[in-house]
Amino acid sequence: MPKISDIIGALEEFAPLSLQESYDNCGLQTGDASRECTGVMLCVDPTPGVIAEAASAGCNLVVSHHPLIFRGLKHITGSTPVERAVEYSIRNGVAVYSLHTCLDNAPSGVSRRMAEMLGLTQVRALDCESGAGAVGQLAEPLAAVDFLSEVKRAFGARVVRHSAPDGSRTVSRVALCGGSGASMLPAAVACGADAMVTADVKYHDFADYGGNILIADIGHFESEHCTIGIFTDIITKKFPNFAVRDSHVESNPVNYM
Repeated sequence: MPKISDIIGALEEFAPLSLQESYDNCGLQTGDASRECTGVMLCVDPTPGVIAEAASAGCNLVVSHHPLIFRGLKHITGSTPVERAVEYSIRNGVAVYSLHTCLDNAPSGVSRRMAEMLGLTQVRALDCESGAGAVGQLAEPLAAVDFLSEVKRAFGARVVRHSAPDGSRTVSRVALCGGSGASMLPAAVACGADAMVTADVKYHDFADYGGNILIADIGHFESEHCTIGIFTDIITKKFPNFAVRDSHVESNPVNYM
């Protein structure tokens, strides 16, 4: 049976911690990496419910995309979901390991997986400075409305916020960035992308760039849920007969009417 450190080693080989942004907190959040790993639970957000689910399923390691501890904690009283998750993880012996911006910036990370989901070819990094973001070509051009429908299907998005789809516009070249990627809109426009798929786009971003590129905001959770598949591939490739589970209690915290 592998140790928790062995699982971490496989993850960091794919996405080294050196790739994380300066504001981030990737890596082991709680727990003892020297213990044998009894199973891995995968999630986007390490909520108290996910920690409890892992303990109930006999998994002593949770691997998440978003860090459990992002900002400093001055106390652990259980007054917030983060404090409760930390308390549950320690009390139940469940280690939490998070790969956030280092996975975003990895050569085959989040944006590359998004590109695969849309079937893009000739994929390359959108922003060479950080490594995040990707741009590639559709197999064949699509009308803007048809492209938006395909994006909605590919990412399981209930809603796609978008700039006005010009009836004469077709989409061939697509930029992508998981999570809050609006800051990469200038790079997407500069590289000649017809559309950009990302999340958390602000009103003024739509106003400033919507006339130059078709913006498709699919939602933060929807853009990063693909990390579950990335984690699964990394761990099962190195440990093919090891218990890896997706969380069944995790859900998008954003709801739509």
